[in-house]
Amino acid sequence: MVANLNKSNELLSSDPDERYVRDRLVWNPAMHAIPISGIRRMVNRAAELDDVLHLSIGQPDFPTPRHIIDAHIHALEAGQTGYTMDAGLPELLTALKDYYNDKYRSTLSEDNFLITTGATEGIYLMITAMAAPGREFIIADPTFLLYAPLIRMNGGQVRTVPTKASEGHQIDPERIINMIGPNTHAIILNSPSNPTGTVYPRETIEWLCQEAAYRGVEILSDEVYDRLILDDIDYPSVLSCATDLDGVSVVSSFSKTYAMPGLRVGWIVADQNTIRTLRRYHMFTTTVASTPAQWAGVAALLGDQSCVDSMVREYSRRRDRVVDLVADTPGLTGYWPQGAFYIAPSLPNGVDAGKLCMRMLEETGVCVIPGDAFGEASNSLMRISYSTSMENIEEAFQRLQPWMARQPELEGHG
Repeated sequence: MVANLNKSNELLSSDPDERYVRDRLVWNPAMHAIPISGIRRMVNRAAELDDVLHLSIGQPDFPTPRHIIDAHIHALEAGQTGYTMDAGLPELLTALKDYYNDKYRSTLSEDNFLITTGATEGIYLMITAMAAPGREFIIADPTFLLYAPLIRMNGGQVRTVPTKASEGHQIDPERIINMIGPNTHAIILNSPSNPTGTVYPRETIEWLCQEAAYRGVEILSDEVYDRLILDDIDYPSVLSCATDLDGVSVVSSFSKTYAMPGLRVGWIVADQNTIRTLRRYHMFTTTVASTPAQWAGVAALLGDQSCVDSMVREYSRRRDRVVDLVADTPGLTGYWPQGAFYIAPSLPNGVDAGKLCMRMLEETGVCVIPGDAFGEASNSLMRISYSTSMENIEEAFQRLQPWMARQPELEGHG
């Protein structure tokens, strides 16, 4: 077959900037499912301003513990810079197996784990491997911003369960169960939650696991913040609530627990058949996670855990103060988050958090993230991160509280 060069020349401009119009000639139309990041919009604008205080950053402000850094450096110096096995570094698989079996009294083996390039790749692998036209996924609103676009990019449908700050952003398990229909493929959980810091109680997780198993619905649980529990409560992982691993998978990482987000090491826990399938898929995405970083992960799991305990104590101290500050801020309705380092208080009905937060950033230099970054029904929320110093928190609220009191749309909501 001979190409019609004349027709091609008509379509392609001689100007290189016009010739490669990405939306028309390069990108898969599914790329339109990826929204403009509400987080990036705020952070980019903040970068253009002076004297900005960030209550926006979703990563630990603590240094990576020394023994983890040393392990990473030692691996580099020892020449550990080649590929690992496709499932991950064997020593890390064993360390994870031992950690989870000790924590949940389970009987997992190394074959139940896949090491990924951060939890992000783990979520990507799980969702894109499951999502397909006609399949429905149930998620909370607000929730982590990665889930819905990945579902939609692959033809799946998103059904959301709105939550309220006045109810601590808890999900109603009965409502979720009633939403399950013939096209429901999976329920995605995130506890502790980003952006709300909410920890779902054991009875909620157990009920959902039981009903999902009965109906043949998958459960994907994003448990990245499972070690950042700020109260004296028993964390209910799906691994301790489900009767077995059939239809249940967990994604987690070292990033938040050990203050090592840039090292990009996460993992998936699932039944062995799922892991075998995902290992093939993983080889076509990032191949393997960084080898030296995986050795750092071994050191994190096997080393002194007092670094985690001290970080959790400090997050808890900041949480206590932020809850009080939110309660004293005109227009905000708060609650008591029990995990992670976030709170997502609500504004009065009808207030556009996106516009308000941008105006607050430009006029006070305080950067928070509006709720529309995390869900279509969350436009009246703002996410406040307390992964910053207590001094920054105090100064930020000293700026934003009097400013909020002057905003006309918040009058009468003190």
